[in-house]
Amino acid sequence: MLVPFTISQFAHVVLLPPMSLFLAMLAGWLLRRRWPRTGRALWGGGLAALVVLSTDAGARLLVRPLENLTAPLAAGAEKQAQAVVVLAAGNMEHAPEYGGNSPDSIALARLRYGAHLQHSSGLPLLVTGGNAIPERGVPPKAEAMARALREDFRTPVQWVESASATTAENAELSARLLKPAGVRTVLLVTDAMHMPRARRVFERAGLQVVAAPTVFRAWGPLSASSFLPSADALASSYYAVYEWIGLAWYRIKE
Repeated sequence: MLVPFTISQFAHVVLLPPMSLFLAMLAGWLLRRRWPRTGRALWGGGLAALVVLSTDAGARLLVRPLENLTAPLAAGAEKQAQAVVVLAAGNMEHAPEYGGNSPDSIALARLRYGAHLQHSSGLPLLVTGGNAIPERGVPPKAEAMARALREDFRTPVQWVESASATTAENAELSARLLKPAGVRTVLLVTDAMHMPRARRVFERAGLQVVAAPTVFRAWGPLSASSFLPSADALASSYYAVYEWIGLAWYRIKE
């Protein structure tokens, strides 16, 4: 059964690479006869950007500035916090080996680091993420995350926030659970690229944040293969553009 796109999903497809670059190339091809210079510029620019952003070296032009806005957790910094908060990412709806659904690879990387921090610090842990799809039997992301932590990482979960659909709602609804428990400072776990935007909304929700980023994509050395196109590099470019747009949107709203 085909699942209809939401307006948000459609906007993501149109605005982010590679589709945005394919659309620029298509516009250039359509304009090539009436406005040949404009057409060539759109076609050539779209193709060049697609090639560059499909390489690890090109993706780093977008990824590294984002990751430079945060830093790995310093030794002992977890002592400042009162709880660990792990943000949801994606969800694999059909994971037959688990008899249902499972957090995707990005979410699992966050969960692994969240479990590591919980084990080393002993702090209570909260997972946050909704986006349930009842008609397809898909539970909230936080429920799948909590199950993975308890069953696979042997990590206790104190709070499960399962109603949020956005990062801003992650922050707002998590704060509602944590503040009555006396929690004011949290170890916030998410991707390094996502951390600047996540930290901003959690602080806006009234929580002090000790950033605990994971999945640093642009810290290793470049090699010859870094200049060859790959699906992973294009995925990093997609993610980085998404985060830059999100940060810009937050600035406009403020």
